Amino acid sequence: MAGKVVLLNFWPSPFGLRVKIALAEKGIKYEYKEEDLKNKSPLLLEMNPINKQIPVLIHNGKPVCESLIIVQYIDEVWNNKSSLLPSDPYQRAQARFWADFVDKKVYVASRKVWRPKREEQEEGKKEFLETLKTMEGELGDKPYFGGETFGYVDISLIPFYSWFHAYKVLDNINIEAECPKIITWAKRCPQKETVAKNFPEQKMVYEFVAQSMKK
Repeated sequence: MAGKVVLLNFWPSPFGLRVKIALAEKGIKYEYKEEDLKNKSPLLLEMNPINKQIPVLIHNGKPVCESLIIVQYIDEVWNNKSSLLPSDPYQRAQARFWADFVDKKVYVASRKVWRPKREEQEEGKKEFLETLKTMEGELGDKPYFGGETFGYVDISLIPFYSWFHAYKVLDNINIEAECPKIITWAKRCPQKETVAKNFPEQKMVYEFVAQSMKK
């Protein structure tokens, strides 16, 4: 389906990165608009009046919000290229389960790492690594979460790899030592051009996080 496509995003966001990778996988051309989250644009407030958050995909003037919903929308609308979700209903349900796990468990645990109290930070580190080990168990010895093909679950998790350097430097979390299979997988994903050309430099993300923590 053709039409004008616009993405409202903030560059370090792993959620926005999901959408960028999905668009690249489908070969969709779009207009990119960077948002200042401290001074949100009238367009963002108009397109996402409920949550007022990025990312927002605007397709022919109509907004789609929430990153995983956007990725599913992209997959369904531009279905002329290989699907991001499995065709089998059960496998598709499983992929949605694990993507949901990334949001509700992995991301939530990662946020606890930066809580003000030391004991909460330590609890967050433990929980974060446990969630990654759970994902590692689901990955097994497969090259990608869906098997031989890069897909929906990979898109849901790989953007957080851009933050791993910040976790290591700022919080002394050695994910490579604790979850070696996840790191092997994470290094494999950027071998795909659709991932590599959209991935922010880890050092830039680290500098952004460090500055944010100082504030």
